[in-house]
Amino acid sequence: MNAKEIREKSENQLQVLIKESKEKLKDLRFSLANRQLKDYSEIKKTKKDVARAKAILKEKKIISDNNEK
Repeated sequence: MNAKEIREKSENQLQVLIKESKEKLKDLRFSLANRQLKDYSEIKKTKKDVARAKAILKEKKIISDNNEK
């Protein structure tokens, strides 16, 4: 998922996305431990998605705090 798609989501949707991505990451790590994972780059992509979503969520919170003042 790219940053443009993530920016279009609301804060609640971002929190859900982060939660789902963390669950996916956990499942990928279990698959890796069981030697069932075929595409190792999927772990890296999921980590980046989580980081991207967290950064955009924080950015939105800062913007909303500034608009309230």
